[in-house]
Amino acid sequence: MSWIYLIIAGIFEMFGVVLINTFNQNKNAKNLLLMGTGFGLSFLFLTLAMNGLPMGTAYAVWTGIGAAGGAILSMVLYNESKDWKRLVCIGLVLSATIGLKLVGE
Repeated sequence: MSWIYLIIAGIFEMFGVVLINTFNQNKNAKNLLLMGTGFGLSFLFLTLAMNGLPMGTAYAVWTGIGAAGGAILSMVLYNESKDWKRLVCIGLVLSATIGLKLVGE
């Protein structure tokens, strides 16, 4: 169940990262609340995941999901560069994240 919590935490982290840009473009209470909710739920599920996973593994995977997911979402939602070098680097982050799952508890 810890890995499921960790994936959920990563999804909320991606949601929070996208909402940083949304809030930056339109600073209002609704966007601030949504951003805070995204990050708050991300931390909640990260905490639940860490009940069954080592802190280093959980944090690294959570960060990887948030970083890679945020970069991919920025390409899709905000038309950021889709250069092949950038995609290779995102692939490396995802590979490392999957590797930690395979060698972790």
